[in-house]
Amino acid sequence: MLAAINLCCFSFQLYTSDGCYNPSVRQRVAIIEDEKDIVDLVRYNFRKEGFDVESFSNGRDGLEYIRKNSVDLVLLDIMLPDLDGMEICRRVRADERLKALPIIFLTAKGEEIDRVLGLELGADDYVVKPFSPRELVARAKAVLRRQDVVLGKTEVIEVPELRLDSRTREVTVRGRPIQLSALEFKLLHFLASQPRRVFTREQLLDNVWGRDRFVTPRTVDVHIRRLREKIEKHEGSPQYVQTVRGSGYRFFPGDADSQED
Repeated sequence: MLAAINLCCFSFQLYTSDGCYNPSVRQRVAIIEDEKDIVDLVRYNFRKEGFDVESFSNGRDGLEYIRKNSVDLVLLDIMLPDLDGMEICRRVRADERLKALPIIFLTAKGEEIDRVLGLELGADDYVVKPFSPRELVARAKAVLRRQDVVLGKTEVIEVPELRLDSRTREVTVRGRPIQLSALEFKLLHFLASQPRRVFTREQLLDNVWGRDRFVTPRTVDVHIRRLREKIEKHEGSPQYVQTVRGSGYRFFPGDADSQED
């Protein structure tokens, strides 16, 4: 496996300031992975690109470090000897301080059901072994850039029973505060700032995930479903984030009796 990965191992330059990646800031990556060869390869390539890297061979030590230290990104194996990666992801997303922490699964489990489950648990990306170190670093930078993207100029959006404030990143639905991940908030803000307009999955990928994204259109469906679970009164008959059959998705600022097309 290592030989296959090493074939793709070469460096490339950091993004400049106009490329949305800031080379002057050393961001910290935590690798939770029990295969030493993989850890060494990932550590080498990320350090070469200007990242600080900490590695852990078991899940409990990695989770403890994440909880006690400042980390910008987690590269997380699923099949760990003690606490598996899925459970670590669940615990991170359930922690108020860590729920927005970017996570990329790095695993040999490449079946579609595994990818979908990982995304539904809240992972920002899913990379299957063997992988290209260059692509992995590019994916990591793409995830970090998404965290730093400035939202559109519309600061406060109010429709019946829903209020979204991009200045404070607060969302209130029927008078109740709703906790969204950074990506979920950006997706909702993008749709709500252009009500009734229909966007295809590819358009949402380009505008919300970014043109340098390494995700598939199915990723949009996963995040739409998670978003609906949090903001809709009836997920099966959504009031706000609606499916337009054969076209894509739209935000509808109408009343609770509105129906999907």
